[in-house]
Amino acid sequence: MGGWLALTSGPRSVLADPSDGARVRTAGVARDSTEVGWQLLASLDYRTGEMSGELESVVGRGVKVPGYMVPLEDWAGEVSEFLLVPYVGACVHTPPPPPNQLVYVRMEKGQRVPVSFWNPVWIHGTLTVEKTTNLYGSVSFKMDGTSITPYEW
Repeated sequence: MGGWLALTSGPRSVLADPSDGARVRTAGVARDSTEVGWQLLASLDYRTGEMSGELESVVGRGVKVPGYMVPLEDWAGEVSEFLLVPYVGACVHTPPPPPNQLVYVRMEKGQRVPVSFWNPVWIHGTLTVEKTTNLYGSVSFKMDGTSITPYEW
């Protein structure tokens, strides 16, 4: 899987390339949002619903989660709902990640945001634990998105 960046942690900086359509909407970005990584999301046991205390402390709060967008609408340049996944290509041509590694994002007030297929982004919003199912599989998390920004460390 050479060339793929799985967003976990580290000192590197990856910026969105504007040629990918990764224009961003930054209005309303809370600068004090808690950063939630994929390792923390994985602390949810999606079979039993049990979660770590650290995960429980961010559920229902304003957070920012890094990841890659998988639009739920074919051929759309802008979307109001999408999946956030930890690596490029998740769900599309491979078996999907486990439910605790998928976040269903619905932008507040039906706001449409540009799709960034190849560049990681930060999604800002409120995180909840809510099981949903779509054509890509089961999802454990839902996020009411307020904004999207290029991914930076």
